[in-house]
Amino acid sequence: MPHDHNNEMSPSGHPYRKDQDHPLTYWQNLEIAVREILVEKKITTEIEIQETINEMDNRTPSNGATVIAKAWTDPSYKQRLLTNASDASRELGFDIGPLKLIALENTKSIHNVIVCTLCSCYPRNLLGLPPDWYKQRSYRSRIVKTPRTVLKEFGLDLPKDLSVRVHDSTADMRYIVLPMRPHGTENFSTQALEKLVTRDSMIGVGLPKSA
Repeated sequence: MPHDHNNEMSPSGHPYRKDQDHPLTYWQNLEIAVREILVEKKITTEIEIQETINEMDNRTPSNGATVIAKAWTDPSYKQRLLTNASDASRELGFDIGPLKLIALENTKSIHNVIVCTLCSCYPRNLLGLPPDWYKQRSYRSRIVKTPRTVLKEFGLDLPKDLSVRVHDSTADMRYIVLPMRPHGTENFSTQALEKLVTRDSMIGVGLPKSA
């Protein structure tokens, strides 16, 4: 008879967790089948697949910070970013793939914030893995209904005369927020500006660091 470890502590001092040995889902089986076929037909290799996974896991918000800092210092690049963010990102070596990326500019009258109400679609190519709170139902539902309340919980208390716009990502379309450049950074280098750009400021739930 299996032992029930509920409410018990393991020898390491941590609570027991349920085993994740349930059957594979349809999509997991499909992924395995397609991967094995690609390797069998020598279209790719297991090493190439693992290297691609590692590359994806190693993406960080510093990629997005490079894009934002470039837009802050180069007016022509900023215009290209707002016109076609996918192509503008590729200019700096960030492959967006087939996704459509849209850059949303914050101004003195408009503040943008992004969400994915259905799941967790997110510009991973530029921001890395999404934070846990971005994937939670609480954020996904409440940011649409009461954005100012949610933003205040993040420490962002916006003026009442500032319009807040919430943008819902989709499976084939992502957003990135172009925050306003901090005051007092007129003489900052691009590299110095990159350090002021935060992940939350590119999602819209925060602002860049002050100079």
